[in-house]
Amino acid sequence: MKIACIGDSLTEGRPGVSIFKLLTAKHPHIEFNNLGKPGETVKSLHTRLEKSSKLATYYDLSFLWIGVNDVYAKLLKVQAQPVTKDHHEFKDYYVNCLEMILASSKHVVLVTPALIGETIKNTSNMELKELSSIIQSISSKYTNVSFLNMQEVFEHHLEQVNSSDYINTNVMRVMQDVLFYKNPLRIDRLSKKRGLHLTLDGVHLNSNGAELVVEEYTAVIEQLQLQEATVH
Repeated sequence: MKIACIGDSLTEGRPGVSIFKLLTAKHPHIEFNNLGKPGETVKSLHTRLEKSSKLATYYDLSFLWIGVNDVYAKLLKVQAQPVTKDHHEFKDYYVNCLEMILASSKHVVLVTPALIGETIKNTSNMELKELSSIIQSISSKYTNVSFLNMQEVFEHHLEQVNSSDYINTNVMRVMQDVLFYKNPLRIDRLSKKRGLHLTLDGVHLNSNGAELVVEEYTAVIEQLQLQEATVH
């Protein structure tokens, strides 16, 4: 089985704990390709895909986890990639990205952006919820596309704890976290110091957050493997 993980820094694995490393360790017999790129927005991903018109390889399964930077970029003092001007444009670019991925994928899972800050009801998370609704509506129009609401998964866990409202909006501080916090133990210590439970900085994952994502991805993979076995 060949699986593509398409997205931004959360997929690429820096800063924070890498879901990709955990996935490859958990599923040694599956070939995973990491197609995450730091700072990626739906618009910049569209440009990246458009250059090749489709993925370089054909995949049994592709996870598309994009959208957090379309909101997070508004909080940062430096905008690394172009963002869509409104939700209508977001939907158009997202659909076009999906169509290009479907050209090289048997099945695609659309993963909602999870968090910007561990305070569930903050303004940024409310906007992410709106993007999640758009992504869900897109997924319902395809037979070989599934929907994974990662924001709901994270919300469920955060309802049971008290997190700080820490969000790192300083690009230099983000870069420092990339350079100096590579070991999961160090990442988790800094996360705890900041009063966070699932993230390093309100966006990127600590060990708890990464494990949650891997659990959800694994459930999808195992379900697909079961379906394949039943067909054959």
